Amino acid sequence: GVLLLTNDGELAQQLTHPSNQIRKVYQVTLDKPLEKADFETILKGVVLEDGPAPVDVLAYTDPRDKRNVGVEIHSGRNRIVRRIFEHVGYDVKNLDRVLFAGLTKKNVDRGKWRYLNEKEVRTLKHFSKGK
Repeated sequence: GVLLLTNDGELAQQLTHPSNQIRKVYQVTLDKPLEKADFETILKGVVLEDGPAPVDVLAYTDPRDKRNVGVEIHSGRNRIVRRIFEHVGYDVKNLDRVLFAGLTKKNVDRGKWRYLNEKEVRTLKHFSKGK
């Protein structure tokens, strides 16, 4: 999934601190099909041991296989996606971050990396300043 490496400590702090609500989108594969009732529970918001865990968007990504869902969150809390699904009785078998702070893994092969262009750096700095 999308992973950002930087030597800019201030930027890293701003992009990863939960209070800054940076947008993240994940492709999730569960151990069993996500039941409609659990889908609704997650959308309404579950409360974990460290507080509420709101989900902005939840969608089935394959109508034939309800084990596959897309999740959009703005929280930066540790292992939040896994913990949300565990809370309602599911094990996450695969978790792939497909978007982070406007960056995607599009056109980057598995196991490869690339430098950000100047526009992407400006965008990240914009996100990190809270708009």
